[in-house]
Amino acid sequence: MTIRLMLVDDQVLLRTGFRMVLAAQPDMEVVAEAGDGVEALEALRSTPVDVVLMDVRMPKLDGVETTRRICSEPDAPRVLILTTFDLDEYAFSGLKAGASGFMLKDVPPAELLGAIRSVHSGDAVVAPSTTRRLLDRFSSLLPTSPGHEPQHKPLERLTDREREVMLLVAQGLSNGEIAARLVLSEATVKTHVGRILTKLELRDRVQVVVLAYETGLVRAGGGALP
Repeated sequence: MTIRLMLVDDQVLLRTGFRMVLAAQPDMEVVAEAGDGVEALEALRSTPVDVVLMDVRMPKLDGVETTRRICSEPDAPRVLILTTFDLDEYAFSGLKAGASGFMLKDVPPAELLGAIRSVHSGDAVVAPSTTRRLLDRFSSLLPTSPGHEPQHKPLERLTDREREVMLLVAQGLSNGEIAARLVLSEATVKTHVGRILTKLELRDRVQVVVLAYETGLVRAGGGALP
């Protein structure tokens, strides 16, 4: 199956570089490009797209708002935010807006291609180490209530084990790391993550991280609340 891609970035040279890398892949095709969010939304009305590679700082309509509008539509394409170290706060906003993950613009080509394939298959692509860096750096921007239980009713649907798994996901651990920590099989952890997503009506583990921090389930800096 060919993955249909859209490149959204106001820098033409950047789009050209990405296009050259992507065009060399037998399972990928760049079917649309846009220099800002307005152009992207217009193109999506007439061009079927599977994955959007989205810049965050653009004229007319930025990547965060564009992502929010794209992801609010039924059967929306997946969105992968592309950012730089000094723009991680925009990346977090993009995740809240519905993006399936984010990567740095200087990511090695192999990692970018792997991320696109992961997003297309329905997974999130925020690597655990990147998740920890992002949340450690910008956790002060997130509302938390140290010393208090999160006030979010859907969390009550989780079993003790699912809550335990959710805490570890929120701290940036991969399924393999969670399995080792809890002495479970990786398949069992994957099942728990799937149930968490279903019960909380979340799309992927990125949204699990966002929800855990927003509700105070995890305190700033990555630790669980007592």
